[in-house]
Amino acid sequence: MTSYINAIYYPSWKVYKGRSPATLDISSVTHIFYAFARVNDDGTLRLLDEYADTEREVDGEKGCLAALAKLKLQKPSLKTLLSVGGGSGSANFPIFAATSTGRENFARTSREFVDRFSLDGIDVDWEHPQTPTAGKNYIHLLHTTRQHLPPPYLLTTALPTGTYCLKNISLLEASQYLSFLNLMAYDFTGSWTAVSGHHAQLFSPPSTFNTTTNPCLQKSTHTAVEYILSQRFPASKIILGIPLYARYFPGATAPGQSFEKGGEMEYRDMDVVWRRDAVVDEDCVAEWYVDSNKGFGFVSFDGVVSVRRKAEYVLERGLGGLFFWTGVGDLEGGSLVGSTYSRKKVHKPDIKARGETLSST
Repeated sequence: MTSYINAIYYPSWKVYKGRSPATLDISSVTHIFYAFARVNDDGTLRLLDEYADTEREVDGEKGCLAALAKLKLQKPSLKTLLSVGGGSGSANFPIFAATSTGRENFARTSREFVDRFSLDGIDVDWEHPQTPTAGKNYIHLLHTTRQHLPPPYLLTTALPTGTYCLKNISLLEASQYLSFLNLMAYDFTGSWTAVSGHHAQLFSPPSTFNTTTNPCLQKSTHTAVEYILSQRFPASKIILGIPLYARYFPGATAPGQSFEKGGEMEYRDMDVVWRRDAVVDEDCVAEWYVDSNKGFGFVSFDGVVSVRRKAEYVLERGLGGLFFWTGVGDLEGGSLVGSTYSRKKVHKPDIKARGETLSST
């Protein structure tokens, strides 16, 4: 496995916004996850958008998948994977994963897709195994898929930070089949939560901050990492997720407040003032800004400072690296994807948790 992973997701629908694979700055990128393929209820894979994926003229090629393969000519060390499922494409996982035939279909067609499109592997983005039975079937699915995609093929997964999902999975057993795990360490708060808050904080707020009535404010990346490590999942296989988008809460001016209809905005589209004048929450390792003039209210996002500190945390803990959702949300001339990465080394870690254990065991 690459000594330090700096990965991005590429969502195929962005090609309709003029953001083809060729528009990505891959100078600091080690892996690209192509989002998404779908899966039928019998376990067979299918393309999400056949026109965008294989027919539309993209970067001089037929479809985004061919354009993605073309990037590997530019950078031979680049690894590309097909991400299957996603937030709106996971409904069939519990159905087909419950049968050996369904799992075999998934594994077989995964291999076919990987070979057909010159990919390096498959990313299982089942959102999410929410029962013990689903968790067991998830393990069976990884096992069968790995049989069809042995090393050096890559087999990865994307999982949330919540134990509502993680507790259902034998993470130690999963580690036997996975190349690495993409930890989706974002969306702790949003339009669906009762109050505003940091949506990708590294640490929970100090105990003096009242989170009893709003548990969403207590969520943190560090808590999830600690849980995963406690299940004996290798630290080097954990890839920390960074959001390349902000979440805003109109009417709120701080975490823990009620708000009007919330929304999100890509990092590249954020007002320059938000980035320039961002406040860094040193306790939580999160950035925020209050935009009263344009009515966005409390705005939560990751910026240069918080991303650098998360990268330091990754190195301090011996984790495998970072991934960004999504690569097309990055800012040209002010990249977060490239802000902590170089071909030779990453910034030397010096971050310390606020009285929280940083052992790797």
